[in-house]
Amino acid sequence: MSEHDRYGELGPPAPVVVEFVALADKLLDAPTVQDVLDRIAEATLRVVSGADLVSVSLRAQDGTIGTPATTDPIGVRLDELQNEFDEGPCLDASRVPGMGIALSPDLRAGQEFPKWGPAAAELGIESVLAIGLFPAQDPPRMGSLNIYSRRRGGLDQADRDAALVLAAHASTAVAGSLATNRAELQVTHLAEAVRSRDVIGQAKGILMERRGVDAEEAFRILRSASQSLNVKLARVAETLTQRRGDL
Repeated sequence: MSEHDRYGELGPPAPVVVEFVALADKLLDAPTVQDVLDRIAEATLRVVSGADLVSVSLRAQDGTIGTPATTDPIGVRLDELQNEFDEGPCLDASRVPGMGIALSPDLRAGQEFPKWGPAAAELGIESVLAIGLFPAQDPPRMGSLNIYSRRRGGLDQADRDAALVLAAHASTAVAGSLATNRAELQVTHLAEAVRSRDVIGQAKGILMERRGVDAEEAFRILRSASQSLNVKLARVAETLTQRRGDL
């Protein structure tokens, strides 16, 4: 059957439309909010031009952010740095009035985020677009969908309408989960985030002591091992703490 016969005079749908339809099917089958957020992050990576890394950040009651979903372990570290500096696109997208959009085409320059921007650039991230969940809701918002590029100006051609739709998908998923199983979300995701941060901190301390490096270099060693082995950063850190005697 030809494309014309299948779709008529309108022709086949645009690739982004096909992606959204496929995402809707996947979200219906997702058993948990974690699966939903993971699939939204992966879809965003495919749909948004220039995206090299995508994460979803959720805002805790104390105003800090955690990272329940990310396509790269660096996403966790980027949020940790925002909490450390009390500055960054995810924080802005969740607490600044307006559409809830925060962006920077050149993080290394530090114009939008003087402390966090250069720190992110040292991790290889040069530009960012973050969208609050829900985008049009008055702050504080529940979190943000974060799109990162490893190139300066790498998101200048990004389809922001598509990103807004994806952020709305994530908003609905998280809002539904909070309405039905808030306690489970906090225990499973936030507690896991705390545990992961603790074990990563322990692993960094071990490397700093045994290798004589600073905190940033220790994190780079862990991140490099995570990417080389295709294993989550927290799992690499846990293995290192369990085998510290081998170092």
